[in-house]
Amino acid sequence: MQEIQVTILVIATRNKGKTREIRALLKGFPVEIKNLDDFGPIPEIEEDGETFDDNAYKKAAFAARVLGYPAMADDSGLVVDALDGAPGVRSARYAGENATDRENWEKLLEQMKGKTNRKAAFQCVISIAVPTGAALTYEGQCQGTILEQPSGENGFGYDPLFFYPELNKTFAQISMDEKGRVSHRGIALHQVAAEFDKVLDWIDINMPEFDKVICTE
Repeated sequence: MQEIQVTILVIATRNKGKTREIRALLKGFPVEIKNLDDFGPIPEIEEDGETFDDNAYKKAAFAARVLGYPAMADDSGLVVDALDGAPGVRSARYAGENATDRENWEKLLEQMKGKTNRKAAFQCVISIAVPTGAALTYEGQCQGTILEQPSGENGFGYDPLFFYPELNKTFAQISMDEKGRVSHRGIALHQVAAEFDKVLDWIDINMPEFDKVICTE
């Protein structure tokens, strides 16, 4: 019987919920999912890119290079038409470096006062990189509108303000399962899962081969 080779894939996060979600999504594939908590301390990665693609790649490539395994990272945020794409890559720190979710969406509401165009989109980019720097990119997006006041108790971030017309609810009014099916991140992750066989082949081709050293006494 031919032995199945298992690929280690590092999720460049310490978020247990995100890791659990990806493990469930890729269940059945010959892959072992690890995250940064499975390794010793590594330096924090400054997310100073100008695009979601920049930040996702930066995180994935850095983790792959430091740890020696293929790594996957994502970056996402809210893009608002009337604000020329803000808060964008600064979504998590829109009201300041240590801003709370509430402070961020309160600033968004202030910036949106008097705006008739309420169109917005959540965007996500996933990058899968190997130690040599080569990478694959996947993107997901979902369209909605920004309400004038929050609604709903679920979710996080800007979810109480993001109204999703197809479900006639905000992201804070739907379950996590529903959100996983229609959200920007869910869409991108399902794209990864749909062609993960090809991803594994790509990793196998692009992973560097390390020289074997025979130790002698």
